[in-house]
Amino acid sequence: MPEPEHACPAGAVVATLEQPLPHSGGGVSAAGKPRGLRSDAWHDLRRNPVFVVSALVILFLLLIAAWPSLIASRNPLSCDLALAQEGARPGHPFGFNGQGCDVYTRTVHGARTSVVVGVLATLGVAVTGSVLGALAGFFGGAWDAVLSRITDVFFGIPVVLGGLVLLSVVSSSTVWPVIGFMVLLGWPQISRIARGSVITVKQNDYVQAARALGASSARILLRHILPNAVAPVIVVATIALGTFIALEATLSYLGVGLKPPTVSWGIDISDASPYIRNSPHMLLWPAGALAVTVLAFIMLGDAVRDALDPKLR
Repeated sequence: MPEPEHACPAGAVVATLEQPLPHSGGGVSAAGKPRGLRSDAWHDLRRNPVFVVSALVILFLLLIAAWPSLIASRNPLSCDLALAQEGARPGHPFGFNGQGCDVYTRTVHGARTSVVVGVLATLGVAVTGSVLGALAGFFGGAWDAVLSRITDVFFGIPVVLGGLVLLSVVSSSTVWPVIGFMVLLGWPQISRIARGSVITVKQNDYVQAARALGASSARILLRHILPNAVAPVIVVATIALGTFIALEATLSYLGVGLKPPTVSWGIDISDASPYIRNSPHMLLWPAGALAVTVLAFIMLGDAVRDALDPKLR
C-alpha cells in the first residue's frame, strides 16, 4: 500500500532527532545558518569581558600550576632561618615567611596543589552526582525515592564540621583524603540538579518520539536527554571548583587538610596568622592568590550560566 502523500518517513524522524535543538537566542552564524545553543553560547562568551578576564586568569593559573618553574625557579622547601619574616628584597619580591622560605616561590608552587585538588574533586563530584541524578530522574520510582532521602541526609552534614571529624583521623599527607572527602559531601548538590534537569528534558516531544520509535532507554538517556540536560551541571561544577579550592585552604588552615611538607596556600595562611601584625606580607600574598583564584572561577561560572540559559537572553 503506497504511503500517504504527506507522510513523514521514519528515517526523516530519526534524522530530525539527531539535529541540535532550537533555542530562543535567535543567533545566526556567518554563513547565514541558525546557530545551535552551544555555538550561540560560545558566540556570547567571547564577547563577555567577565568571561574573557576570568578565563585569562584561569589559564595563567593552570600554566603556573603545570610548570611553576617558568616564573619561580627556587625550591619552595629551601629555607634559611636567618631570613625569617624579612620583607621584600631584590630577587625575593614577596619577602620570607616564619621559616625563612621565599613567599613568592611558595605562593607560585601552591597553585599546583589548589588546582589539582579543585579539578579532581570537581570531576569526581560531577561524574558521581550526574550519574546518580540522571538515573533517578529518568527511571523515578523507588530509585528516585531512595536517592532523594540519601541526599537529604548528606545535605544535613555541615561541610567544615564533617571535614574536622573525618579528616582528623587520617594521617596521610597526600591530596587524596581531601579529594575523597569533597566528593563524599559534594555529590548530592550536583545529583539534585542533574535529576531536575533530566526530569524536565525527558518530557519533551523529541524524547517521546524516540521512545515511540523503539529506542532503548540507554540510547534515549545518552543520546537525547543527557546532551540537553548537562548545561546546569556544567555551570554548577564550574562554580563549585572555586568553592573546593577555598574549602581545601580552609581545611588546611584548620590543620585537618593538607599537611607539610605539601606546599599549600591554606598551610601558608595558617603559618602566617600569628605574625600578621609584624609581618603582614606572609599572609597577604597567599591569601590574595587564593581570593583571586576563587573569584575567577566564580565569575567564569556566572558567565557560562548566563550564556547557556536561553531565558536570560
